[in-house]
Amino acid sequence: MGDIIGITDMFVIASAPSTRQVRSIIDEVEKRLSDDAGSSPRATEGLDDATWALLDYGDVIVHVFLQETRDLYGLERLWSDAPRITPVQTPNPVLASLTRNSSE
Repeated sequence: MGDIIGITDMFVIASAPSTRQVRSIIDEVEKRLSDDAGSSPRATEGLDDATWALLDYGDVIVHVFLQETRDLYGLERLWSDAPRITPVQTPNPVLASLTRNSSE
C-alpha cells in the first residue's frame, strides 16, 4: 500500500454480519494490539454507528465493516492494484481445548 498511497503500509479489511460483531472485532483488535505490542490507535472513526469502523495505527489501518457496507464500498476493488497478503490462521486455544475435551 505504501507505494500506492504513501499514508500507510497496510490495510486490514474485515467484516461482520451485525454492528455488535463489528464492535466486538474492533474491541478485540484494540485489546490484542495494546496487550501484545503496547500499541493504541492514533485515530479512530465510525465507532458510534459501527457500519464502517476504522483504527489508524500509522503503518496499519484496520477497517471493520458491516458486511452490507463492505459490499457497497468495495475497498478491495478500489485498491485492486495493491498486493494482497494471505492471513495466517492461528489455532484458537479455546476451540482447541473444546475439541480435545469432547474427544476424551
